[in-house]
Amino acid sequence: MLPWGLRRHPLFKAYLALVAICFFWGTTYLGIRMALESFPPLLLVSLRFTVSGSIMLAAAWLARARLPRGRDLAISAFTGFLILGVGNACLTVAELWIPSGLAALIISVSPFWMVGIEALLPGGERLHRSSMLGMLVGLAGAALLVSSDVTGASFGGGLLRGFLLLQLGNAAWSFGSIYQRRQSTPAHPIVTGAVQQLAAGLAFLPAALLAPSHPVRWSFRGAAALVYLIIFGSIVGYSAYVYALAHLRVAVVSIYPYVNPVVAVFLGWLFYREPFGPREAAAMAIIFAGVLLVKRSTPGARPEAPD
Repeated sequence: MLPWGLRRHPLFKAYLALVAICFFWGTTYLGIRMALESFPPLLLVSLRFTVSGSIMLAAAWLARARLPRGRDLAISAFTGFLILGVGNACLTVAELWIPSGLAALIISVSPFWMVGIEALLPGGERLHRSSMLGMLVGLAGAALLVSSDVTGASFGGGLLRGFLLLQLGNAAWSFGSIYQRRQSTPAHPIVTGAVQQLAAGLAFLPAALLAPSHPVRWSFRGAAALVYLIIFGSIVGYSAYVYALAHLRVAVVSIYPYVNPVVAVFLGWLFYREPFGPREAAAMAIIFAGVLLVKRSTPGARPEAPD
């Protein structure tokens, strides 16, 4: 039981939301791997976000929240396709080839894409020397992570393929996030997130139905993993993120990208005995050091919701 004084702290709920982000978003990598035992990757993405987006939009409609229309609706749908659709589709397919914990670690380099794309776009903030140093450090960590795969020593080339696919997902996630941040919309962020999720799910439905894939293999664990991703990964996780960001400093909320891979690596080892040795641990430390340098050089940057 928590002390009564702690529960009465004005920011108690906000910190509780941050804990939820750090934990639940870290578990989604394992949830995706488990759900892939039953569902093809594109169908998994489509089902997950179509259901979660529909539930959140229904709740917003019952609460009489303002829904985006016209241009705002189009922008929300477009950014949802990039951030959640392409970003999560790349992650889900990559987990067919690489362990879930390593996928989470590779995703943690996304801040490098954020600052790089921001610098290339018109009106973007230019790269500082410390940002470039951080990106070089992070690149060194990523190179160490895939080094044995490049030489053909392990994973049969799957790690390198997964790494490259996840970089495509990181690029889509980062560009969509930056584009969304530059737009103004009167809708509440949670409502916008609901539209994004539904748009991502519906956009991938044709590909999920037409792309060659194995048939659905129903199992309790796979179905339970899908329900978990819908509830705790999409609905609870995103809502907690919006709440924490509204009540805590960005620098505080920014700790979740460091915690998520640790949770994912531990769960991947616990449930699937995914490999994680000294080389991976060293790569994690180097990548985190690079991310920290980049974040310190861009104090106004807002962390983006990942999974």
